[in-house]
Amino acid sequence: LQASHEVNTWLHGGVNTNKSGTTKYRREIDGLRAFAVIPVILFHAGFQSFSGGFVGVDVFFVISGYLITTIILAQKDAGTFSLLEFYERRARRILPALFFVMAVSIPFAWLWLLPQYMKEFSESLVAVSTFASNVLFWKKGNYFDTAVELKPLIHTWSLAVEEQYYLLFPIFIIITWRYGKRLIVGLLVLIAVLSLGAADWGAYNHPISTFFLLPTRGWEIAVGALVAIYYAGRLKSNTSLYVRQSASILGFALIAFSIFAFDKNTPFPSLYALAPTAGAALVIVFATPQTYVGRALGTKFAVGIGLISYSAYLWHQPIFAFARHRSLVEPSQFFLGGLAGAAIVFAYLSWRFVEMPFRNKDRFSRSKVFGLAAIFSTAFVGVGLIGYYTAGTFGRENSKDLAELEYRERVNHGLGETCEGSFTLSAECRTSDSPEILVWGDSFAMHLIQGLVESRPGIKVIQNTVSSCGPILDIAQKDAKLGKKWAEDCIHENDEVYASLKSSKTIKYVLLSSPFSQYLGDDATIYSRDGSFFRINADQLIII
Repeated sequence: LQASHEVNTWLHGGVNTNKSGTTKYRREIDGLRAFAVIPVILFHAGFQSFSGGFVGVDVFFVISGYLITTIILAQKDAGTFSLLEFYERRARRILPALFFVMAVSIPFAWLWLLPQYMKEFSESLVAVSTFASNVLFWKKGNYFDTAVELKPLIHTWSLAVEEQYYLLFPIFIIITWRYGKRLIVGLLVLIAVLSLGAADWGAYNHPISTFFLLPTRGWEIAVGALVAIYYAGRLKSNTSLYVRQSASILGFALIAFSIFAFDKNTPFPSLYALAPTAGAALVIVFATPQTYVGRALGTKFAVGIGLISYSAYLWHQPIFAFARHRSLVEPSQFFLGGLAGAAIVFAYLSWRFVEMPFRNKDRFSRSKVFGLAAIFSTAFVGVGLIGYYTAGTFGRENSKDLAELEYRERVNHGLGETCEGSFTLSAECRTSDSPEILVWGDSFAMHLIQGLVESRPGIKVIQNTVSSCGPILDIAQKDAKLGKKWAEDCIHENDEVYASLKSSKTIKYVLLSSPFSQYLGDDATIYSRDGSFFRINADQLIII
């Protein structure tokens, strides 16, 4: 009832701002930023306790939707809104630090990345500069793949989602404003519901596109926008302290629960994502300096981290990725923890000497900001295109050491790339027209092929392998990031291999290879042919 009353207040013109259309600073929002960015950094550093740390991005989406909507509505009510000024403010806020981190990353990429990775990095330079990195990484694959840890700019997908929102939302407000505020609220609710429905369906059926793209992420930003509309109607807070205490603690607890309870197998951003987003909404609405949560988030430390959270988010992934490229093994958590601390230090420096100066209109006029943005965007696109069309060699074509390293690092598909991904009887995937040995399994099986061929020239072998799909009939691993259809396809692929094996008149031996951890791990869930899900207790497994 109170929410309805306060939204109604805004619908009839009440806004919690001053006459110029500017909003009041809230320390607890910066503290909430800190609570969002630290788990993201620790998640990417590989700390298992923060297995759901990626939800910090969802909290950022809610904060972004809240702040941007608050500014736009306040200025529209005050009659001071300018689309050009809005885009100028966004450019000042986002681009200087982003472009600085990209520029610093280029020489390290040139020195340390193998051609295949340099080509991918070059593509990301182009995508980031054109606000399309989420589309690029959607095309490239799963956010939770191990290989993603080696991509210095993978984290910019979330910036692209926000940038696409920034392009569309102000225009949406301009078009709908003349028809009344009730229509704005109604359309936002409709958009949020449709987007959430699509996200929940897509998380199980098309998980990669659902994770990366705006249509299935937009509901989280819309939650922030609706919170802004609710908050705008609060000309004075008449909520009891008990309610504010309870609601803000609940919100904080929901975010914390998501950070520690979720993991890469949690379907996301499905209905599960309501936990961190609703938690963020409750904190924004009810956390005040009079509440425990508000005081905790308003401490100097939390606010300080919150102020540099954007730069910290930008720095952490390139630092981790380049460290992993330089190491022969996965860096220790102690070392990655130290790098996380270094990211905070770099974040302060870039906030102090890059972000803050560009927010000063006396030092950088609007024309300078847009001009520099155009120059740097063009330069990054140019560098990216060179890297892409030179296949990542980028002037390093004659480096024998680089060629040797690339050879050693290449993906081992077994007899050939054609042999990975689906059942085939292609001549490329067998060494004889009458094979005697079948190698059946996942990527672990692929790694055995060339060793067999080298150790026994003339061996008659055929390869049937699919990454992540173990050689077991009737079941497949249930991976939230691969989706139900992938599991069904895995079962079908194994059916085809088995049918081919039964009809073969030459095969004498079958080599099955897989770690089988996807079936027996502590968090492993299995999809059955009949559509049900179950777990196997490894301690009770009997092998006959």
